Amino acid sequence: MLLARVAEVSRQVAAASARSRKTALLAELFAEATPEESPLVIAYLSGRLPQGRIGVGWSTLKQVVPTVPPAAEPSLTLADVDAAMDALAAVAGPGSQRERARGVRELCGAATAEEQELLVRLLSGEVRQGALDAVALEGVAKAAEVPAAELRRAVMLEGSLPPVAQAVLAEGRPALDRFTLRVGRAVQPMLAHTAGSVTAAVAALGPCAVEEKLDGIRIQVHRDGEAVRIHTRSLDDITARLPEVVAVALEVPSESFILDGEVIALDPETGRPAAFQSIAGRVGSRSDVTGARAALPLTPVFFDVLAADGEPLVDRPGRERNAVLARLLPAERRVRRVEVTAPDDPDQVAAAERFLADTLARGHEGVLVKGLDAPYVAGRRGRTWLKVKPVHTVDLVVLAAERGHGRRTGFLSNLHLGARAEDGGFVMLGKTFKGLTDEMLRWQTERLTELAVEDDGFTVRVRPELVVEIAYDGLQSSTRYPAGITLRFARVLRHRPDKTAAEADTVASLLSSG
Repeated sequence: MLLARVAEVSRQVAAASARSRKTALLAELFAEATPEESPLVIAYLSGRLPQGRIGVGWSTLKQVVPTVPPAAEPSLTLADVDAAMDALAAVAGPGSQRERARGVRELCGAATAEEQELLVRLLSGEVRQGALDAVALEGVAKAAEVPAAELRRAVMLEGSLPPVAQAVLAEGRPALDRFTLRVGRAVQPMLAHTAGSVTAAVAALGPCAVEEKLDGIRIQVHRDGEAVRIHTRSLDDITARLPEVVAVALEVPSESFILDGEVIALDPETGRPAAFQSIAGRVGSRSDVTGARAALPLTPVFFDVLAADGEPLVDRPGRERNAVLARLLPAERRVRRVEVTAPDDPDQVAAAERFLADTLARGHEGVLVKGLDAPYVAGRRGRTWLKVKPVHTVDLVVLAAERGHGRRTGFLSNLHLGARAEDGGFVMLGKTFKGLTDEMLRWQTERLTELAVEDDGFTVRVRPELVVEIAYDGLQSSTRYPAGITLRFARVLRHRPDKTAAEADTVASLLSSG
């Protein structure tokens, strides 16, 4: 398949407003592609390079691309582009910048004007109008003539769409049977929607458990015999950084399991949790793990089990999974919880509300209310898990930052915040510099400098990758921003380097929440 065809569909998907039209365009594209090409189609439409970061920055693109005349006719295939990206990623050592520039010049010289535009956006991380993963999944399902629900489940259990798409486009529906829960292979975690109060959550769910919502890093722990693997919510392998969690996993009286939980840090004197930023810094540290562990020991706390003794448990109700979890782990390794078995009993509901108050007093951020009869729906933000926190919060993506002045001179301060749009891009909702401590300012300045793609001396535009958790008092109408709304009294609670931009909240979800 020619890159020109992908560029054409990317433009058409961005211009289409109806989800059905986007799905039809993608289904047609996947039907044209060979199964082997489908992972590249998905990656390029979503703005991701399979090679990851390849060392080509915006400065190189600005210098090289404008000097390269576009090809008159399309000739670049997806395989050609993938090979060129492999070559760019492999460049290292003295003269590497010059060699990368030469490679970019050669690649763009073979591209038409529309292909050049797509290549520049891919290399700079600026594909803002790529296909949403959910729409791409529906397109694959339509092209392969399989039920979208079955394809979605296979993707959840595999961890990503590309390998499942390649298999199902080649073999049809029977290929889906290969994608099952397997210890050792990371699974997309189940996520939660928001409820306004514990009472409202109980009324919505019926019999449920109310659990502490810990302010830590989500982890998924796999053990197969003596082999232990630890993954983040974005499925990154962080096993080497958490030796204390490995030790805990090896103490569990089972040799095959998958546990879902969080790592937190507790003050040894007060028992209160450390700040999320400190935990994120510890988990993110790749060097001197021994020293980092001594400086900030981490404690794993688990709240679910996806498999035990080789048996998948994701389809079992929550009450049964919790019984297995209690068999595997002592109370101090499990999240604190209370059950509401009779949701019409005001005493039980009042006890659940008191549990929230106690949880907040202990320094945690709220509670999760989970249906006792609900299965574990991997990879989905299910309505059977509801989070209750004392303030409105939303996860947004930083689109740009303004240079600070006064005591913030030298820092990137005022953040331009965006929510995900239906077409895969980002819609700006407002700005804020409130809530940023000096430590947060230093950290975000370093991170946003790495993500910078354009700097006019006042505003630094960045690749839309850094997620921040924002607290706000409500929504208000605004003609200043394209979505027609902005956040009232927005303030930064924390950076979320553990989340990807694809996990940020959508404009639609904000509007539906009021």
